Amino acid sequence: MPVQGNTIDFDSARVKLGHSSTQQRRNGKPAATFQNTQRNLMQNLQTSLELDRVLQVFFSALQDLLLIDSLEYRHTSVTTPLLFGQPGLHRCSYRMSHAGNYLGELQLSRQTRFAEDELLSIEGLLATLMFPLRNALLYREALACALNDTLTGAGNRLALNQNLERDIRSSKRSGQPLSLMVLDVDHFKSVNDRYGHAYGDEALKAMVDCVTATLRNVDCLYRLGGEEFVVLLNNTDAEACHLVAERIRQSIEELQFQIDGQPLPMTASLGHATLRSQDDARSLLDRADQRMYQAKRNGRNQVIGTE
Repeated sequence: MPVQGNTIDFDSARVKLGHSSTQQRRNGKPAATFQNTQRNLMQNLQTSLELDRVLQVFFSALQDLLLIDSLEYRHTSVTTPLLFGQPGLHRCSYRMSHAGNYLGELQLSRQTRFAEDELLSIEGLLATLMFPLRNALLYREALACALNDTLTGAGNRLALNQNLERDIRSSKRSGQPLSLMVLDVDHFKSVNDRYGHAYGDEALKAMVDCVTATLRNVDCLYRLGGEEFVVLLNNTDAEACHLVAERIRQSIEELQFQIDGQPLPMTASLGHATLRSQDDARSLLDRADQRMYQAKRNGRNQVIGTE
């Protein structure tokens, strides 16, 4: 499929905005239409700091002005590309930056080829998008800092409290199962005592990466503190949760983590529970926590669950 690409930074986008309006006048295009779109975008893009909403507003404006069929956005902070509309045959893409800061990659598509004056219009309107997009990314980063554990990147206790309450309400409303597991790394204090906290931190990060690799994109991992973590599994019953927990346990046991070239074996004990009608967040978490401690008492490196 034909793809036209470009790199846009904020200053060049502002220049493109002026060139676009001038070019439209030269070609007999309705410059007032472009200017109205640009003016409305400037207003509408200020109404939200949510990345999805900012891109949706921008896409809608391009749909009206240039009959764009789809917009796809990629950024390192976005796990899955954001896609609006249905991709067409012809595409144009832009790598966006401002003051050396990467703002992501935008790809637009439609069924008909893009004319040169249309590309100028798109590049001009990117100037309108730049500041709202940058602000949305900063807001997203601030939220991530507030809700993520700074060491491991897993969600923190605040994020767990918010999401667990939300998911319990959703599960009870929809009737879909909700399961939760508590994971504790075995004998982790001895790692810190023997090798120091710096190596212990690296081991924890390696373990989190290992666990994350076994989960679906919709599953969430949270750090309660120390070496204790929680995995929240939506639409997952007790049997499926037990299978996931066993997969996690095995992956940690097989993790090839080394300190100064020497392998450091790691194992974990896991307990899990599935939501009951009378459960609240505290009771569900307590049941899984009790099963985790039971796994510890039974010899560690095992999974114990309950419905």
